[in-house]
This record gives sequence, structure tokens and C-alpha cells, in this order.
Amino acid sequence: MPSFEQNGVTLYYEEQGTGFPLLLLAPGGMRSIIARWDSAPFDPRKELGSDFRVIAMDQRNAGRSSAPVRASDGWQTYARDQLALIDRLGIERCHLLGGCIGGAFCLSLIALAPERIASAVLQQPIGLSADNRAMFYELFDGWKTELESSRSELAPEAFRGFRERMYGGDFVFSVSREKLRSCPAPLLVLMGNDPYHPSEISREIVELAPRATLIENWKEPHVRTTVERVRAFLKEHTPRTS
Repeated sequence: MPSFEQNGVTLYYEEQGTGFPLLLLAPGGMRSIIARWDSAPFDPRKELGSDFRVIAMDQRNAGRSSAPVRASDGWQTYARDQLALIDRLGIERCHLLGGCIGGAFCLSLIALAPERIASAVLQQPIGLSADNRAMFYELFDGWKTELESSRSELAPEAFRGFRERMYGGDFVFSVSREKLRSCPAPLLVLMGNDPYHPSEISREIVELAPRATLIENWKEPHVRTTVERVRAFLKEHTPRTS
């Protein structure tokens, strides 16, 4: 099984296809794992593997990936993992496609290493609305309970700081509105429409980011059209080789 270890972190990943690299950041909250694509509105591994080198990963402490838990952990911790993976694979630049929490992961990775990202597709990105913060805390706490049941060495106080760094902020949690205004990467936003993925968050991302496009209706019965639009967007922003 493909995985690599670095500084006490083990990251599991899978890849398929050839061409320009596309890193997938799966839905599922703190349980963001490759298998979550099986139940997504469309599976980018199946739909895009014929055109791109598709890399999918289990995020730290989810699925087959593991890592320490520290109070200082947060969005940049995940972004450094993702950057370490593409470094490990010898990838200089790539596209991103993130679902749910994966949209927030995309934006934090772009903020960390903008020169490494050619474009990003955000599939119903998460974000804060007037009454949903408790829902994200509840998801975090459920993941925490599961992890603690198998990892007795983890310190409870580490989770408190970690949770606040993940979901104590506003907007899309991972980056500020000010940061998004200077986002250099082209974005294609597939609009959310439920409490975890508020439509107003998708709309605001597109209003703020300099190079962003919104698709409002993208699930069934529009999935086939959506896949082709995603494919065309990624190909449009694939760097040309000399």
C-alpha cells in the first residue's frame, strides 16, 4: 500500500492515470479519506483518471493515515502534509479538487504554496453560517472520541486547542476573506446548499476571489454536464509544456 512517513506522520495515498497531476482532498470532515469519493455526487478518480495523474489521500488521523495530535495543529498542519505528499511524488505543480472540508483544504494549501497550484475545484465548500458552528464542533468531537478509543497516548488538552484552530474562526475557517482576495489560482466553485455547505459561502468565495467561477446546479440531473465543465476547466488551466 503506498504511504510515506515523515516526522512521525504516515500518509496513505493512491494514484492512477497519467498527465498533469490532480490532488484530491476528500469530503468527510475530520474523517477525510479516499473512500468518501465513492458516495460523492461524482467520483473524480473515475471521471478524470483518463486525463490526469490523479492522487487521492487519507488525511492525517483518518483511514490509513496517522499522526500525533497537538494543540498547535490546524489548517496549516494539513496543508504541510499535502505539500509533503506532492514533494514526495516529485510534483512541482498540480491542480486541486476538494469536496466539503476539501474545499477549505484547497484554500489553505493555495495560501501556503500559491506557486505550486495551477487551479482548484471546490465542491460544496464548508463555511460558517449564523447557526452551524456547533455542528462542526460536534463532528470534531465525534472523530476525537473514535480516535481516543484506539490511541490512549493522546492528551485531551491537545484536542481542545486543535478544535478551536479548525472551527473557531469564521468564513471558510481555513483562510480569511482578505487572504482570498489575493488568491492567484483560478477557482471553480460547485455551490453548496445545506447547513454544512452554505450556499452563501460558495457565493462569497466567488465574489472575493479574483479568478473564480460559480456553478449553481451541478448534482443530478446535471452531473454529466458538471464533469465535462470540470474537465474543461482543469485542461484550460493546465500549464503548457515547452
